[in-house]
Parts: sequence; structure tokens; C-alpha cells
Amino acid sequence: MKLRTHVNLIVASLSAAFIVMLLGVELGRTRRAVQEEIGGANVVATRLLSRVAQTYGEGGEQNVRGFLQQLGRVRANEITLIDADGSVLYRSPAATYKAGRKAPDWFEDWLLPETPPQIVELPDRSRLVIEANASRAILDGWDDGIELLWVGGLAFLGLNALVFWLVGRAVAPLPVIAGGLQRIEEGELDYRLPPLPGEEASSIGAAFNRMAESVQERWRAESKVRAAEARLRERRELDALIEQRLNEERQLIARELHDEFSQSVTAIRTLAVVVAGQTQNDGRGAEAAQLISAEAGRLYDAMHGLIPRLAPLALDTLSLAETLEAFVNEWRRRHASLSFQLRHQLTADINASVSLAIYRIVQEGVTNAVRHARPRQVEIEVRAQSDRVLVKVEDDGVGLPADWATRGHFGLRGLRDRVAKLDGAFDVRNRPTGGVELLAEIPLGATS
Repeated sequence: MKLRTHVNLIVASLSAAFIVMLLGVELGRTRRAVQEEIGGANVVATRLLSRVAQTYGEGGEQNVRGFLQQLGRVRANEITLIDADGSVLYRSPAATYKAGRKAPDWFEDWLLPETPPQIVELPDRSRLVIEANASRAILDGWDDGIELLWVGGLAFLGLNALVFWLVGRAVAPLPVIAGGLQRIEEGELDYRLPPLPGEEASSIGAAFNRMAESVQERWRAESKVRAAEARLRERRELDALIEQRLNEERQLIARELHDEFSQSVTAIRTLAVVVAGQTQNDGRGAEAAQLISAEAGRLYDAMHGLIPRLAPLALDTLSLAETLEAFVNEWRRRHASLSFQLRHQLTADINASVSLAIYRIVQEGVTNAVRHARPRQVEIEVRAQSDRVLVKVEDDGVGLPADWATRGHFGLRGLRDRVAKLDGAFDVRNRPTGGVELLAEIPLGATS
């Protein structure tokens, strides 16, 4: 239901109730007036006619009838003269006021009080019968009620027509506001309401336009965020593809170094040994051959130290636990003065992405500790739980500088990104007792 119709119904109901109340008050007043008139007129008429009957009754019914004929009609009373035989000698003439008209019976019954007839006995045994008759007063009340209904009905129609017009003008801005809301809902965010008449409507229109401006700005910001998120997803996909290609290239280079270059270096070293044996009598030739053999040995060691940093080829043939053990044993061999502790509890169903991430975390943690922290001991712990793998690398070295996160340390940043791509958590912090603690949690089912 429209607001205009709703307000009109309320006003119509109130005005109708007011008219009914006025009509009820008027009818109550009419009823009280009729009752007072009937009671008073009947008493006066009875007393008057009783005195007249005593005066004129001695001359017989003829004198009384002559008096009554001269008297005529007494308002609100019906006077009847009846002789001793019961014959009607006289009856009050009909009323000339509003002659020929009569109020409805139900209205008369409702207004007319129960008044018993008054009987005056005459000396010759004839009698006067005085009956209350307020038909004219009742008719006046009926006419007043009809007039009130007409006036009230016209006032009712006029008032409701006026209210309908005024309310229509008052609520005229509402359809404009509703239309504006609908257009905003349909996506027309640049729509603004025109100036609206009325103080309240103008305030609502101004608030609507501010709201629309805010919604539009927010939509623009959200569009930028969505576009940025889309670009970020594309960049992450590109980074993942680049990382995959880099891993493939690293593995290829590592295999070439391991299969081809290492064989060549081994062959050079073997030839140098043979040349040194054949040129024992030539001091300078034997010395040169020995230098070539020593340099080839150093190149071979450097190459085998470089291959794991390019790609852990051991993961292709060994398990993650065996690869980590081989990695730690290599560092023990290189740095016999340091203590390396490895504790692991791993399952066999760790996928390649998670295995490579764990290896890189351990590799970066150990390498950074040995190169920069000057530790005495490095502890490594890798433990698989129900749905994730926990990795921890600790050392007792000098720790990280206060501004380590603002410059350099690209290896740690790369690890953070790698773990984030696997929906894991990564943290690096200084230990309270000295040294660095590297922590990572990676879901077991994660894939890069």
C-alpha cells in the first residue's frame, strides 16, 4: 500500500469516527430534549386540563368539548374526549408543523420514552385521555440528524480530498528517491537526485547524493583492488611458471655439470697424473702436471659444492630424509670444527614441492649460519605432523642485525615467498640466548 493511500485511510478513519461521534452526541441531545419535552408537556397539559375539567365539567361534556375545540392542538400531546358509552367525542387535530411527514418508526421508538396516558374523569362519567405525542420533536431530531449527516459527509469528502492533495504534494519526492535507489541498485552509480522541495526531502536528497558518491568511490576502490588482485594472481602464476622453468634449468645445468663437466675434470686430472709420471726427469714439466692435477681437484670440489645449490639431484633418487643426511654430512666434512645436529621425523608421502621447499629452507639456514654467524653449533629439526611439516634451523652465532629486514638478505626473502606460495608460515628471529632461529610450517598437501 502506498504511503499516500495509507495516510488518507488514517485521516478518513479519524474523520469518520469524529462525524459518528458528533452524530451520537446530537442524537443523545435530541433524545434528552424529547424526554424533557414529553415529561414537561404531559404534566402541564394534565394539570391544566384537570383544572379545566373541574370548571367546565359541571356544564357537561358539551362545555368541555367546546373548550377543547377552541384550545386546538397542544404540542406534544394527543387529547381525546370519550363519553360514558366509550364513544369518541373529540380528538386533537393533526399537527400543522411539518404536516404529512413522519420520522421512521425505529427512530421514534428509540427516542420516545415510555409515558402512560393520563385520564381525567368528568362529573358526567365522560373522560379526557391525554397521551404524550412528540412526533414533531422527533421529526426535528431526525431532520437535524440528516442535515448533520449531509454536512458531515460533504466535510468528510472535502477534507479527504484536501488531505489527498496535500499528502500527494508532501510525498511527491518519495517516488523520485525510490527511483534513484533503484537506479543505484541496477548499477547506475553516477546517478544523483535533483533538488527536492521541502526541508526534509531536501535533506534526504542531499544525504542520498552523499551516499551515492560514497558508494561510487567505494566501488571504484574495490574495482582497483580486484584489478590489483587479478594482476597479483597473474604475477604469482607467472612467478610460479618462472620458478618452475628455473628449477628445470637448474636441474639441467646440475646434471650437465655432474655428468659431463665432472667427467671432463676427472679426465683432465687423470691425464695430468699420467703426464707427471712420464715427465719425472723433467722437473718443470712434472711440476706443471702436478699443478694441473691440483687445480682440477679444486675445480672438481667447487663443482660438487655448486651442484647442490643449483638443484638437489639426490632428491631424484633418494628420500628427503636421506638427502638431508647427505647434505649435513657434506657440511660436516667441510667444516669439521663445527657441530651439526640433524633430527628428523618424516613420512614417505611428502610431495616434490614440499620436499624441495624443506631442502631449500635447511640449505639457506645452514649456509647463512656458517657464512655470517660464526657459530659453534647448528641444529636442524624436521618433523612431520598430521597435516603439516615443521622445519627449524638454529645456531648459536652472533645473530641478525637490527635492520636485517630492510636491506639485503634476498635468500631469506625468497624463502618467505616460497613458503607463502605453499600456504605456509615462515619466521626468522634472534634467539634470546644468542644466535638465529629459522622456523617454517608447510601444509603437507601444498603445491606450488
